[in-house]
Amino acid sequence: MSRSEDPKLGLIRTLGALTRKVRTLFDARASEYGLTEARARLLLHLTQSCPLTQGELADAMDVEPPTMARLIDGMEAGGLVRREAVPGDRRQRHIVLTEAAQSQAEAVLVLTAQLRTEVLAGISEEELAITHRVVCRMLDNVAKAGRS
Repeated sequence: MSRSEDPKLGLIRTLGALTRKVRTLFDARASEYGLTEARARLLLHLTQSCPLTQGELADAMDVEPPTMARLIDGMEAGGLVRREAVPGDRRQRHIVLTEAAQSQAEAVLVLTAQLRTEVLAGISEEELAITHRVVCRMLDNVAKAGRS
């Protein structure tokens, strides 16, 4: 950011650049395990919050339901996930990891932890807490603006 640049504009630009660069780095690291960024993210969500429905996964990953359906179809064909009936709701299916996916899911957890350590290096706990509060407030503001 140049000295004369508006801090508000600079912050938004910087957050956008950070997001793109972290995703690019995550994608590169995931590809070392034969995974796309989308597949690695799906494994990560299922590892952290299993079981989830297809709709819940689409929301969590911020993708459209048809995109999620294709992703799940491909991973199901590869033996990494399976669809299971949701008790009490015949229309819904939980997406769960198979045993075959466990090693890839563990690899994604490791690469995520390594990436987090590298990205946050040299930033104090206090700075992280403040940044987290500010970014959460910004997300709330975006949500409010979207309802206007």
